[in-house]
Amino acid sequence: MKINVIIVDKKGKDNLYSGLIEHYKKIAKPFAKVEVIEVFDKEIAKAHDISPKAAQKSYTKALEKYMHSGLNIALDPSSKEVDSHDFAKLLKDRVQVNLFIGGAYGFESSFLDKCNNAISFGKITLSHKLVKVVLLEQVFRGLTINNNHPYHK
Repeated sequence: MKINVIIVDKKGKDNLYSGLIEHYKKIAKPFAKVEVIEVFDKEIAKAHDISPKAAQKSYTKALEKYMHSGLNIALDPSSKEVDSHDFAKLLKDRVQVNLFIGGAYGFESSFLDKCNNAISFGKITLSHKLVKVVLLEQVFRGLTINNNHPYHK
């Protein structure tokens, strides 16, 4: 199984969370290959100075090319809330899952429509760097639920 976490975020080492990100990628290896792809370009930077709508449009353009075959899921705070078991069901028996984390202004509705699913982990707002860690922990938790591993208990 392959799981891609695609996030609108500047590339580079984040000393605060990078250890946790690598930890979850490593412990998930028996169950899946997990990759984090950070997407940020000049167009996104420029669009942020124009308007929220322009920013969302630039996110769509940058993220669409990662909508490979497999299940495409957007993390969207206004979408249906899922718990760890619901999330695990989304991962179950998949060959590839692409999980999308938008930029500061969220997603265009047209991008959400192109995804197979849009989910929320709750109504709280988290920084992009922190939500990446939370998502990776939930990916690992979901994989352990699906493989009857004791971590999730």
